[in-house]
Amino acid sequence: MKTLVVALGGNALLQRGEALSVENQYRNIDKVASALARLAKDFRVAVVHGNGPQVGLLALQNQAYKEVAAYPLDVLVAESQGMIGYMLAQRMAQQPHMPPVTAVLTRMLVDRHDPAFTSPEKFIGPVYSPEQQPVLEAQHGWLMKADGRYIRRVVASPAPLKIIDSEAIELLLKHNHMVVCSGGGGVAMVEGKNGLEGVEAVIDKDLAAALLAQQIDADGLLILTDADAVYENWGTPQQRAIRRATPDALAPFAKSDGSMGPKVAAVSSFVRQHNKPAWIGALDQIEQILAGEAGTCIAM
Repeated sequence: MKTLVVALGGNALLQRGEALSVENQYRNIDKVASALARLAKDFRVAVVHGNGPQVGLLALQNQAYKEVAAYPLDVLVAESQGMIGYMLAQRMAQQPHMPPVTAVLTRMLVDRHDPAFTSPEKFIGPVYSPEQQPVLEAQHGWLMKADGRYIRRVVASPAPLKIIDSEAIELLLKHNHMVVCSGGGGVAMVEGKNGLEGVEAVIDKDLAAALLAQQIDADGLLILTDADAVYENWGTPQQRAIRRATPDALAPFAKSDGSMGPKVAAVSSFVRQHNKPAWIGALDQIEQILAGEAGTCIAM
């Protein structure tokens, strides 16, 4: 069987503005589980997921208890990996004919001198009204930025360099496990005097998924999001879904701003380096995406 890396967008676990409850997450995960079960019939699957809302919630809960110092963000990312990995594994294991599902706590090497540490841009946590920004920044010491008509907390998001636990992921895939890994982009680590050290950061999960696909020599990379394809002339009467394109043709779309830019950059990097296909599309159209009938296929 071929190996496929699948990156789940934030909407797969929580809809924007939805309460961060266990019930809501399980309801959304049930939809994800059935889609992934269909994939597992034809592929060995490694699942990468985001954690922005969840790690932000953990940070809020973390600060509510004043008897001890707040846990650092790397520990909270690890906690979110365990929580989401557990929930995904529980629901996916209930699907008929599902292979064993295993969650792997995954660490990611980054450069301590990455410029992202001096210019945080990664959103985490729930959304707030703009009127709350001064109070939240003063109360928690957060940096807040606009996210549409709301504001959210932002943290550093350095580029992933190496998946430290890739051997464990590969071993499980070879034994036909579905592997939930690199959650939230992985726990950010830097080289220290005494070995690896965790740092305060949240890594982009699409870049982490692309790196995972490269590092384990996957046969394809599938990024599932709330957009059904990459569009040219988006928002105009001339908008058109791009069904197939090369990385060079999509280069104008690989901008750091907006939600689609990082996804295009991630899949383009994988395709260029490995000459294997990647896809971007909607969760409920998995079969059509892989058949070329929906979504966008990126290939050389």
